[in-house]
Amino acid sequence: MRIFATTPLHVGVEELARRQQRYDAISPAGVIVELHDLAQGAPEQLDNAEDIARSEDYVHRALAAAPAGYDVLMADCVLDPAVARLQEETDRPVVGILKLNLALAAALAAPMGAVVRNEAIAAEMRRVAAAYGWERWLGQIEILDLPFDSISEGPGWQQRLDEAAEVLAAKGARTLLNGCSAVDVDPAHPSAVPVFDPVLRALELVAAGAGR
Repeated sequence: MRIFATTPLHVGVEELARRQQRYDAISPAGVIVELHDLAQGAPEQLDNAEDIARSEDYVHRALAAAPAGYDVLMADCVLDPAVARLQEETDRPVVGILKLNLALAAALAAPMGAVVRNEAIAAEMRRVAAAYGWERWLGQIEILDLPFDSISEGPGWQQRLDEAAEVLAAKGARTLLNGCSAVDVDPAHPSAVPVFDPVLRALELVAAGAGR
């Protein structure tokens, strides 16, 4: 299975290579994710509602123009930019990372908590979950309040993630979605609530659905 994926930002050559290496490492057997950068002019961070809206427009154009030969299109972002639009516009399979994770939570009747970098991302995650009709399965969202550079620098993210896990555990969360598609955290690291990688889970669900 070949997946054409695009970043939600213009990230540049080095960061694109890091993100591609991450996909190469976590993709299930038989699944190949080919990650593409957005064009210059696209947002370089998601810090406010305007950035998020512009990101969606750029992702929409990039995925709509994906060449033939790919089995699946995917936005490399837990906010599912342009996913709902494309699912209405094309017969090609379009994967939404958040949508798949919420669907699993709904199927298991197991609400999940989440952590995100800032308030703008939290607001958009809530909006998208509500648009899917699955907001009840997205519980408390903790805001890590971290700079953009923390995405590629794991230790700072891990520390704040540990703190958020303790808060959410006290509020009854049973699982915790690590709300950035490009952050590497140690899967064996002990947390107050089990933390899962939404991208890895989404890829596993896609592979299972295709009989991989």
